[in-house]
Amino acid sequence: MRCPAVLLLMTDIAPPALPLRLGTRRSPLAMAQAEEARARLCAAHGWPRDAVELVPVTAAGDRIQDRPLAEIGGKALWTRELDACLLDGRIDAAVHSMKDVETVRPAGLTVGALLPRADRRDVLVGARSIAALPAGARVGTSAPRRAAQLLHLRPDLAIVLFRGNVATRLAKLAAGEADATLLARAGLERLDETGVGTLLDETEFLPAPAQGAIGIECRAGDEALRRALAAIDDASTRAEIEAERALLARLDGSCRSPVALVCRMAEPRTLRLTVALFSPDGADRVDGTAEGPAGRDDWIAAQADDLLRRAPPAVRAVFGGP
Repeated sequence: MRCPAVLLLMTDIAPPALPLRLGTRRSPLAMAQAEEARARLCAAHGWPRDAVELVPVTAAGDRIQDRPLAEIGGKALWTRELDACLLDGRIDAAVHSMKDVETVRPAGLTVGALLPRADRRDVLVGARSIAALPAGARVGTSAPRRAAQLLHLRPDLAIVLFRGNVATRLAKLAAGEADATLLARAGLERLDETGVGTLLDETEFLPAPAQGAIGIECRAGDEALRRALAAIDDASTRAEIEAERALLARLDGSCRSPVALVCRMAEPRTLRLTVALFSPDGADRVDGTAEGPAGRDDWIAAQADDLLRRAPPAVRAVFGGP
């Protein structure tokens, strides 16, 4: 059986120039994700480790830690510096946490690979369960989805702003700035911090769209690199992420919109999508479940439209839609 590197040489498209410059944010988690992307590329193509160079870039979202993202530019604060580097040729590809990538992307860029999705669930740190949190407990988070779900389950809780990487948020918790916080299990796994907190059931506390997924973006016209990235693209992850992002696009959701979901393969090429939309204060919720073929957006659009039709005014106010 021929390795992918040999197959690349046999096509009409030359293999990508090496070393391949892979852009990434500088945070420890982002660097761990970039290392995973490098390892998978090198393994798939038989490249030495130095055939892929990691290029750390400081994102605006990492510099500004004292305000919610929605107040200072939204999810673009995680991507715009990498986008600029990619579009002007300073890097060849960029590694992203897909849950941090805005739905509408710059023209000329495409997600060339989605790595196998890690655990998409959240972890509660500071208590054995949400029900076990003391009355009036302060929970640190900057995510509207987490805040709204918590308040829907426990209206007595107080939400306090927590921004920063995993270590920063755990340090804030240890310093007493909150009684508990929530973190993504996937991020903890990638940082070898699996002993932290209590894992939450994804059917009771729904994850964020695209949580646990790493994407590698490149220039759409770079056919050689797209061919190389295709060797590490995970079909099931791509089907889920494309469906979840199509739903967000139809909802016209933003970083202010509390949307939570679970999307999984129900059977080969069929996806099952469970979605909940909340008002920011958690008082109102609308949810629904639908199944449809992977790679098709019509049933996803119908699900989004149905949710918005049934949503109370306080929910609709933070979503757009058709």
